[in-house]
Amino acid sequence: MTGREDPKENDLFFLCSLIDYIGRKTKNYRSTVVNALGRKELQHLYDYADVYHCENLDKVADELVEKHHIETGYFDNVAAARYAVPSSWDIGKVYQRLILDVARATNNDVIDTLMRVYDSWITRKIDNYNSSMYYESPNYLFESYKAGTVLV
Repeated sequence: MTGREDPKENDLFFLCSLIDYIGRKTKNYRSTVVNALGRKELQHLYDYADVYHCENLDKVADELVEKHHIETGYFDNVAAARYAVPSSWDIGKVYQRLILDVARATNNDVIDTLMRVYDSWITRKIDNYNSSMYYESPNYLFESYKAGTVLV
């Protein structure tokens, strides 16, 4: 055992970070971005993440926004934040861990799980940077997701 992360886990991390980056850039809920990209594009980005991560992130994001006609929305969680804002990479890691936990527990495909997680209630909690939800442990996020509510 080398302790190294599985390359596909890193690909998922990149994809989740890219989703957040596009969401910030277009001021959209992350579920809006995921649904605009669609399953086929998400699978493609996941399959070729090792290539895309070598590209300029702005260029990749701009091409996807144009290709999928993602219009500017009104969700600006960065501007609304009163405290330190986590990077897209920080949030990508939060989503990557949650998606992997859910996929393993349900024995479902990673992309199907990604779409379900981003379309769930928990994204509004994680993406509210005025709360501490994105700082919570991966296990807490997973158990909250399973329970369908924030655990107390």
